[in-house]
Amino acid sequence: MNVLVAIYSPVAAWNIPDRHVERLRREFPHHSFRHARREDEVMPLIGDTDIAFTSELRRAQFAAARRLRWVHSPAAGVGAMLFPEMVDSPVVMSNSRAMSAGHIAEHVILVTLALFRKLPLAFRSQLRKYWAQDDAVAAPPMRTIRGSRALLVGLGSIGAACASRFAALGATVDAVRRRIDQPRPDGVTDVGTADQLLPFLGRADVVIITAAQTAETRGIIGETQLAAMKSDAILVNVSRGKLVDEAKLAHALSAGSIGGAALDVFEHEPLDAASPLWTLPNVIVTPHTSGFRADHWDAATDLFAQNLRRFDSRQPLLNLVDKAAGY
Repeated sequence: MNVLVAIYSPVAAWNIPDRHVERLRREFPHHSFRHARREDEVMPLIGDTDIAFTSELRRAQFAAARRLRWVHSPAAGVGAMLFPEMVDSPVVMSNSRAMSAGHIAEHVILVTLALFRKLPLAFRSQLRKYWAQDDAVAAPPMRTIRGSRALLVGLGSIGAACASRFAALGATVDAVRRRIDQPRPDGVTDVGTADQLLPFLGRADVVIITAAQTAETRGIIGETQLAAMKSDAILVNVSRGKLVDEAKLAHALSAGSIGGAALDVFEHEPLDAASPLWTLPNVIVTPHTSGFRADHWDAATDLFAQNLRRFDSRQPLLNLVDKAAGY
Protein backbone atom coordinates (compact mmCIF):
# COMPACT_ATOMS: atom_id res chain seq x y z
CA MET A 1 0.00 0.00 0.00
CA ASN A 2 0.99 3.62 -0.51
CA VAL A 3 1.51 5.62 2.67
CA LEU A 4 1.72 9.41 2.49
CA VAL A 5 3.59 11.14 5.31
CA ALA A 6 2.61 14.82 5.16
CA ILE A 7 3.49 16.54 8.43
CA TYR A 8 4.81 20.02 7.75
CA SER A 9 4.55 23.44 9.36
CA PRO A 10 6.13 26.91 9.25
CA VAL A 11 7.30 26.05 12.78
CA ALA A 12 10.39 23.86 12.51
CA ALA A 13 9.57 21.70 15.54
CA TRP A 14 6.30 20.51 13.98
CA ASN A 15 7.90 19.04 10.85
CA ILE A 16 8.53 15.32 11.06
CA PRO A 17 12.28 14.73 10.63
CA ASP A 18 13.41 12.70 7.63
CA ARG A 19 14.96 10.04 9.85
CA HIS A 20 11.55 9.06 11.19
CA VAL A 21 10.20 8.56 7.68
CA GLU A 22 13.28 6.46 6.91
CA ARG A 23 12.60 4.42 10.04
CA LEU A 24 9.09 3.64 8.78
CA ARG A 25 10.50 2.57 5.42
CA ARG A 26 12.88 0.17 7.16
CA GLU A 27 10.23 -1.28 9.46
CA PHE A 28 7.57 -1.65 6.76
CA PRO A 29 9.37 -2.54 3.54
CA HIS A 30 6.14 -3.97 2.07
CA HIS A 31 4.62 -0.46 2.02
CA SER A 32 5.63 2.44 -0.21
CA PHE A 33 6.21 5.64 1.78
CA ARG A 34 5.99 9.05 0.13
CA HIS A 35 7.08 12.13 2.10
CA ALA A 36 5.47 15.51 1.37
CA ARG A 37 7.40 18.33 3.02
CA ARG A 38 5.15 21.14 1.78
CA GLU A 39 1.46 21.54 0.98
CA ASP A 40 2.08 21.81 -2.75
CA GLU A 41 3.68 18.34 -2.71
CA VAL A 42 0.53 16.65 -1.38
CA MET A 43 -1.80 16.85 -4.39
CA PRO A 44 0.51 15.01 -6.83
CA LEU A 45 0.80 12.14 -4.34
CA ILE A 46 -2.67 11.90 -2.78
CA GLY A 47 -4.50 10.26 -5.69
CA ASP A 48 -3.23 6.73 -5.10
CA THR A 49 -2.58 7.07 -1.35
CA ASP A 50 -4.11 4.35 0.83
CA ILE A 51 -2.96 5.64 4.23
CA ALA A 52 -2.15 9.21 5.27
CA PHE A 53 -0.02 10.05 8.30
CA THR A 54 -0.81 13.75 8.45
CA SER A 55 -2.03 16.55 10.69
CA GLU A 56 -3.77 18.35 7.84
CA LEU A 57 -5.91 17.20 4.95
CA ARG A 58 -7.81 19.78 2.95
CA ARG A 59 -11.12 19.21 1.19
CA ALA A 60 -9.64 19.33 -2.31
CA GLN A 61 -6.93 16.89 -1.29
CA PHE A 62 -9.48 14.53 0.22
CA ALA A 63 -11.64 14.74 -2.92
CA ALA A 64 -8.62 13.64 -4.98
CA ALA A 65 -7.74 10.77 -2.61
CA ARG A 66 -9.73 8.10 -4.41
CA ARG A 67 -8.05 5.16 -2.59
CA LEU A 68 -7.73 6.61 0.92
CA ARG A 69 -8.76 4.21 3.70
CA TRP A 70 -7.20 5.54 6.89
CA VAL A 71 -5.88 8.86 8.24
CA HIS A 72 -3.69 9.01 11.35
CA SER A 73 -2.88 12.36 12.97
CA PRO A 74 0.29 12.96 15.00
CA ALA A 75 -1.76 15.41 17.08
CA ALA A 76 -4.81 15.01 19.29
CA GLY A 77 -6.95 17.62 17.56
CA VAL A 78 -8.43 16.64 14.20
CA GLY A 79 -11.29 19.15 13.98
CA ALA A 80 -9.92 20.89 10.89
CA MET A 81 -10.10 17.61 8.94
CA LEU A 82 -13.66 16.77 9.95
CA PHE A 83 -15.45 18.47 7.07
CA PRO A 84 -18.73 16.83 6.01
CA GLU A 85 -17.22 14.77 3.18
CA MET A 86 -14.72 13.20 5.58
CA VAL A 87 -17.30 12.57 8.29
CA ASP A 88 -19.68 10.90 5.83
CA SER A 89 -16.99 8.77 4.20
CA PRO A 90 -15.86 5.24 5.16
CA VAL A 91 -12.32 6.55 5.80
CA VAL A 92 -11.31 5.77 9.39
CA MET A 93 -9.38 8.26 11.49
CA SER A 94 -7.10 7.86 14.48
CA ASN A 95 -5.13 10.42 16.45
CA SER A 96 -2.40 10.79 19.05
CA ARG A 97 -4.49 11.72 22.06
CA ALA A 98 -2.91 11.00 25.44
CA MET A 99 0.59 11.03 23.95
CA SER A 100 1.41 14.39 25.55
CA ALA A 101 -1.29 14.53 28.23
CA GLY A 102 1.19 14.36 31.10
CA HIS A 103 3.38 17.10 29.64
CA ILE A 104 0.38 19.38 29.13
CA ALA A 105 -0.85 18.71 32.67
CA GLU A 106 2.55 19.72 34.07
CA HIS A 107 2.37 22.92 32.01
CA VAL A 108 -1.06 23.64 33.50
CA ILE A 109 0.29 23.16 37.02
CA LEU A 110 3.24 25.44 36.19
CA VAL A 111 1.20 28.37 34.88
CA THR A 112 -1.43 28.03 37.60
CA LEU A 113 1.23 28.29 40.29
CA ALA A 114 2.92 31.15 38.42
CA LEU A 115 -0.30 33.18 38.50
CA PHE A 116 -1.25 32.11 42.03
CA ARG A 117 2.22 33.13 43.29
CA LYS A 118 2.41 36.33 41.16
CA LEU A 119 5.50 35.34 39.20
CA PRO A 120 4.72 37.68 36.27
CA LEU A 121 5.00 40.57 38.76
CA ALA A 122 8.31 39.18 40.01
CA PHE A 123 9.70 38.87 36.47
CA ARG A 124 8.68 42.41 35.52
CA SER A 125 10.16 43.77 38.75
CA GLN A 126 13.40 41.89 38.21
CA LEU A 127 13.86 43.53 34.82
CA ARG A 128 13.46 46.93 36.54
CA LYS A 129 15.69 45.92 39.49
CA TYR A 130 12.78 46.82 41.73
CA TRP A 131 12.19 45.08 45.09
CA ALA A 132 8.44 44.36 44.78
CA GLN A 133 7.74 42.77 48.16
CA ASP A 134 4.94 45.17 49.07
CA ASP A 135 3.35 44.69 45.65
CA ALA A 136 3.56 40.92 45.89
CA VAL A 137 1.82 40.69 49.26
CA ALA A 138 -0.84 43.28 48.43
CA ALA A 139 -4.37 42.17 47.61
CA PRO A 140 -5.34 39.84 46.08
CA PRO A 141 -3.29 37.50 48.26
CA MET A 142 -0.95 34.85 46.92
CA ARG A 143 -2.58 31.45 46.75
CA THR A 144 -1.69 27.77 46.71
CA ILE A 145 -3.16 24.90 44.76
CA ARG A 146 -3.88 23.16 48.06
CA GLY A 147 -7.29 24.34 49.17
CA SER A 148 -8.24 25.73 45.74
CA ARG A 149 -11.00 24.49 43.45
CA ALA A 150 -10.16 23.58 39.85
CA LEU A 151 -12.71 23.18 37.05
CA LEU A 152 -11.85 21.12 33.98
CA VAL A 153 -13.87 21.94 30.87
CA GLY A 154 -13.40 18.63 29.10
CA LEU A 155 -12.38 15.35 30.66
CA GLY A 156 -10.44 13.40 28.07
CA SER A 157 -6.85 12.27 28.52
CA ILE A 158 -5.52 15.80 29.18
CA GLY A 159 -8.31 16.59 31.61
CA ALA A 160 -7.75 13.32 33.46
CA ALA A 161 -4.00 14.00 33.70
CA CYS A 162 -4.71 17.47 35.09
CA ALA A 163 -7.24 16.09 37.55
CA SER A 164 -4.85 13.61 39.12
CA ARG A 165 -2.11 16.22 39.53
CA PHE A 166 -4.33 18.94 40.99
CA ALA A 167 -5.93 16.47 43.39
CA ALA A 168 -2.49 15.20 44.47
CA LEU A 169 -1.56 18.79 45.36
CA GLY A 170 -4.66 19.20 47.50
CA ALA A 171 -7.15 20.86 45.15
CA THR A 172 -10.81 19.96 44.82
CA VAL A 173 -11.40 19.09 41.17
CA ASP A 174 -14.69 19.48 39.30
CA ALA A 175 -15.34 18.86 35.63
CA VAL A 176 -17.90 19.34 32.91
CA ARG A 177 -17.98 16.92 30.03
CA ARG A 178 -20.19 15.80 27.17
CA ARG A 179 -20.99 12.37 28.62
CA ILE A 180 -21.34 12.13 32.38
CA ASP A 181 -22.11 8.40 32.12
CA GLN A 182 -18.41 7.76 31.46
CA PRO A 183 -16.21 6.58 34.36
CA ARG A 184 -15.00 9.42 36.55
CA PRO A 185 -11.18 9.76 36.48
CA ASP A 186 -9.21 9.64 39.71
CA GLY A 187 -9.18 12.93 41.57
CA VAL A 188 -12.47 14.31 40.22
CA THR A 189 -15.02 15.22 42.89
CA ASP A 190 -18.01 16.41 40.87
CA VAL A 191 -18.97 16.11 37.20
CA GLY A 192 -21.65 17.97 35.27
CA THR A 193 -22.73 18.49 31.68
CA ALA A 194 -22.00 21.52 29.52
CA ASP A 195 -25.41 23.04 30.28
CA GLN A 196 -24.36 23.13 33.95
CA LEU A 197 -21.19 25.07 33.18
CA LEU A 198 -22.22 28.42 34.68
CA PRO A 199 -22.68 27.26 38.29
CA PHE A 200 -19.46 25.28 38.10
CA LEU A 201 -17.63 28.39 36.85
CA GLY A 202 -18.97 30.40 39.77
CA ARG A 203 -17.10 28.36 42.36
CA ALA A 204 -13.80 27.68 40.56
CA ASP A 205 -10.45 29.30 41.39
CA VAL A 206 -8.89 28.02 38.18
CA VAL A 207 -10.77 27.07 35.00
CA ILE A 208 -8.84 24.79 32.64
CA ILE A 209 -9.96 24.34 29.04
CA THR A 210 -9.08 20.83 27.85
CA ALA A 211 -12.07 19.97 25.63
CA ALA A 212 -11.71 19.03 21.98
CA GLN A 213 -12.77 21.61 19.41
CA THR A 214 -16.17 20.68 18.01
CA ALA A 215 -19.21 22.58 16.81
CA GLU A 216 -20.56 22.39 20.37
CA THR A 217 -17.41 23.59 22.14
CA ARG A 218 -16.42 26.43 19.80
CA GLY A 219 -16.85 29.64 21.81
CA ILE A 220 -17.79 27.75 24.97
CA ILE A 221 -16.12 30.51 27.02
CA GLY A 222 -17.63 33.84 26.07
CA GLU A 223 -19.00 36.95 27.75
CA THR A 224 -21.64 35.12 29.79
CA GLN A 225 -19.23 32.48 31.04
CA LEU A 226 -16.52 35.01 31.90
CA ALA A 227 -19.07 37.03 33.85
CA ALA A 228 -19.94 33.90 35.84
CA MET A 229 -16.35 33.41 37.00
CA LYS A 230 -15.03 34.67 40.34
CA SER A 231 -13.20 37.99 40.20
CA ASP A 232 -9.92 36.36 41.26
CA ALA A 233 -10.29 33.19 39.16
CA ILE A 234 -7.80 32.40 36.44
CA LEU A 235 -8.41 30.80 33.04
CA VAL A 236 -5.96 28.35 31.49
CA ASN A 237 -6.42 27.27 27.86
CA VAL A 238 -4.36 24.37 26.51
CA SER A 239 -6.95 23.06 24.07
CA ARG A 240 -7.76 25.20 21.02
CA GLY A 241 -7.99 28.96 20.79
CA LYS A 242 -11.43 28.99 19.21
CA LEU A 243 -13.01 27.62 22.38
CA VAL A 244 -12.54 31.06 23.99
CA ASP A 245 -13.77 34.42 22.73
CA GLU A 246 -10.43 36.26 22.82
CA ALA A 247 -11.87 39.76 22.57
CA LYS A 248 -14.26 39.17 25.48
CA LEU A 249 -11.46 37.57 27.47
CA ALA A 250 -9.14 40.53 26.90
CA HIS A 251 -11.90 42.88 28.04
CA ALA A 252 -12.58 40.84 31.19
CA LEU A 253 -8.88 40.77 32.04
CA SER A 254 -8.46 44.51 31.45
CA ALA A 255 -11.52 45.28 33.56
CA GLY A 256 -10.33 43.02 36.38
CA SER A 257 -13.51 40.96 36.31
CA ILE A 258 -11.35 37.82 36.36
CA GLY A 259 -7.95 37.46 37.96
CA GLY A 260 -5.74 36.29 35.12
CA ALA A 261 -5.18 33.89 32.24
CA ALA A 262 -2.51 31.55 30.94
CA LEU A 263 -2.94 30.94 27.23
CA ASP A 264 -1.03 28.44 25.10
CA VAL A 265 -3.45 28.48 22.15
CA PHE A 266 -5.17 31.27 20.28
CA GLU A 267 -7.93 31.90 17.76
CA HIS A 268 -5.27 32.70 15.15
CA GLU A 269 -1.65 31.62 15.48
CA PRO A 270 0.80 33.17 15.79
CA LEU A 271 -0.92 35.68 18.06
CA ASP A 272 -1.17 39.07 16.37
CA ALA A 273 1.39 41.55 17.68
CA ALA A 274 -1.46 44.05 18.15
CA SER A 275 -3.32 41.79 20.59
CA PRO A 276 -3.69 43.30 24.07
CA LEU A 277 -3.07 39.84 25.51
CA TRP A 278 0.68 40.32 24.96
CA THR A 279 0.97 43.19 27.43
CA LEU A 280 -1.73 42.63 30.04
CA PRO A 281 0.05 42.18 33.39
CA ASN A 282 -2.19 39.30 34.47
CA VAL A 283 -1.65 37.14 31.36
CA ILE A 284 0.94 34.48 30.55
CA VAL A 285 1.34 33.83 26.82
CA THR A 286 3.14 30.69 25.64
CA PRO A 287 3.50 29.86 21.92
CA HIS A 288 1.51 26.60 21.69
CA THR A 289 4.25 24.56 23.34
CA SER A 290 2.48 22.92 26.28
CA GLY A 291 2.30 19.55 24.55
CA PHE A 292 5.80 19.43 23.15
CA ARG A 293 8.23 16.85 24.50
CA ALA A 294 11.87 16.20 23.68
CA ASP A 295 11.03 12.78 22.26
CA HIS A 296 7.90 13.98 20.46
CA TRP A 297 8.65 12.46 17.06
CA ASP A 298 9.84 9.19 18.57
CA ALA A 299 6.54 8.87 20.42
CA ALA A 300 4.42 9.98 17.47
CA THR A 301 6.15 7.57 15.09
CA ASP A 302 5.94 4.74 17.64
CA LEU A 303 2.17 5.18 17.84
CA PHE A 304 1.70 5.32 14.08
CA ALA A 305 3.91 2.24 13.62
CA GLN A 306 1.92 0.35 16.24
CA ASN A 307 -1.31 1.28 14.50
CA LEU A 308 0.08 0.40 11.07
CA ARG A 309 0.88 -3.11 12.32
CA ARG A 310 -2.68 -3.33 13.61
CA PHE A 311 -4.03 -2.08 10.29
CA ASP A 312 -1.98 -4.67 8.41
CA SER A 313 -3.24 -7.48 10.63
CA ARG A 314 -6.83 -6.15 10.69
CA GLN A 315 -6.80 -5.53 14.42
CA PRO A 316 -8.72 -2.60 15.98
CA LEU A 317 -6.79 0.64 15.75
CA LEU A 318 -5.70 2.58 18.81
CA ASN A 319 -7.17 6.05 19.39
CA LEU A 320 -9.97 5.77 16.86
CA VAL A 321 -11.72 9.10 16.28
CA ASP A 322 -15.51 9.31 16.49
CA LYS A 323 -15.90 11.47 13.41
CA ALA A 324 -19.47 12.45 14.26
CA ALA A 325 -18.54 13.55 17.80
CA GLY A 326 -15.42 15.35 16.59
CA TYR A 327 -12.75 13.61 18.69
